[in-house]
Amino acid sequence: MAREPVYKVIFQNGSQLFEVFARQIYQSDMWGFIEVEEFVFGERSQIVVDPSEEKLKNEFSGVTRSYIPLQAIIRIDEVDKEGSARISDAPATGGNIASFPFTGAPTGQKGSEE
Repeated sequence: MAREPVYKVIFQNGSQLFEVFARQIYQSDMWGFIEVEEFVFGERSQIVVDPSEEKLKNEFSGVTRSYIPLQAIIRIDEVDKEGSARISDAPATGGNIASFPFTGAPTGQKGSEE
């Protein structure tokens, strides 16, 4: 029997980076979103508790499907097995990750010429 794939999804949520594991990932019918389903978290029998993983478990408890904007996705990897989910602070400006501009108008244009 073939194993179900596990995907590691890294995305930016505000000023934080979320790293979660899920079994189902696909492009949403809602334009501009990725659907993430069947979140996978570490075993509850672990003695050492990671606070960021516990925060993510609470954040996604009861969530059957999450819609993540394409511009928030940093990376999606298919992995052999799930790891520990985590939340970390996004790097300051000048790092390898830059947020996509969310404004409707191009930068520097106010609608009138000066």
